[in-house]
Amino acid sequence: QVHLVESGGGSVQPGGSLKLSCTASEYTNSNYCMAWFRQAPGKEREGVVTVDGDGSSHYADSVKGRFTASKDSAKNTLYLQMNSLKPEDTAMYYCAADPWRKYGSWYPYEYNVWGQGTQVTVSS
Repeated sequence: QVHLVESGGGSVQPGGSLKLSCTASEYTNSNYCMAWFRQAPGKEREGVVTVDGDGSSHYADSVKGRFTASKDSAKNTLYLQMNSLKPEDTAMYYCAADPWRKYGSWYPYEYNVWGQGTQVTVSS
């Protein structure tokens, strides 16, 4: 069974940067989709970036130009570099994967493996 372990969250001031990591264990085939979602208190979970099995990334409009996803297939790890952070980026960030599907989705219900979440807080 695949497990996802996230790390890298924390507290930063507006304009700062953080890098999140998500490592998938017990799975050797890297040609599957992954994604980062986030959920702020009282709000629905929303997609931040989806990454296809070939590494193609698709970003939400709210993070384009500020966030960059990258996938290290050799390490089964998905990264999210977040720059120019804003208070509205404050949320719990979740990594998701579907080891049986190549192309990503913006719908949380289409992912069957989730990490435990890592908190990102942007505040002065």
